Amino acid sequence: MNKVAVTELGYIGIGVKDLSAWRTFASDILGMEYCEVDGAAKLRMDYWHHRILLQPHQDDDLLYTGYRVAGPEEFRMMQQQLSQCGVPFQVASPAEVKDRCVLELLTLQDPAGVPIEIFHGPRVDRHKPFWPGRGMHGKFVTGSGGLGHVIIREAGAEKSYRFYHEALGMRGSVEAQVDPEHQVIFMHCNQHGSQRDHAVAFGIGQIKKRIHHLIVEVDNMNDVGLAYNLAQRNKIPILLTPGKHANDKVFSFYMKTPSGWYCEYGYGGMAPEEQSEFNVSDIWGHELITESL
Repeated sequence: MNKVAVTELGYIGIGVKDLSAWRTFASDILGMEYCEVDGAAKLRMDYWHHRILLQPHQDDDLLYTGYRVAGPEEFRMMQQQLSQCGVPFQVASPAEVKDRCVLELLTLQDPAGVPIEIFHGPRVDRHKPFWPGRGMHGKFVTGSGGLGHVIIREAGAEKSYRFYHEALGMRGSVEAQVDPEHQVIFMHCNQHGSQRDHAVAFGIGQIKKRIHHLIVEVDNMNDVGLAYNLAQRNKIPILLTPGKHANDKVFSFYMKTPSGWYCEYGYGGMAPEEQSEFNVSDIWGHELITESL
């Protein structure tokens, strides 16, 4: 059997204590379209029905990451691949499939216990133009690059690497080596030509929550500056000041979400290098302001 790979980080689910605070943050600061339904909320960034689902939850943490495969054949092949790798999974119920607005869905966990969903056939509402929560100079970068990327908790970087590489078909290696104890592994899965360096990364050390940060990217640098000004005016804690990464070339800053983990807001991401390399510093900026998780 040929190896099958996920193609993008399509969506995530977040458990939140304060839905009202998230409405302000997602709409007024990030610029996402906020749609509240039955005590939960769906955030739009493009034509997809939603990219982020917010559900009331006391943990204020990541509930799941949703990775896409190309279609029904790849969906079947992924089940065989997971079985061969010894990874337990469940085929989702019709109710779960309907809630996620996809055609088919698998649920499983990575080695650190981070819930994962694998799906194909997302609902795309091209009849409903994206309506940003605030004025934007451009739009969000999604497409073949997916939602963005997440930095997550891991149970040993090597164990997590093997899972994402062998079970999900991603490629990657150490791209950032801040010190001998922190060698950050970045895994990518997006189509050739996508300007998304990675979909998931780990190796930053122990964190209390499942997620350290989520990035969303925009196609106009002015929107990064606007978001930074809005965050400052609304007294949102900043983790890292504006700066530029060496590996993915993203110009960004990091701010705290209402759930206590972070959101990176960026512009200018590049595709991953064809051959492995690592960096020991950002190109410039990204000065630490508040302590990390």
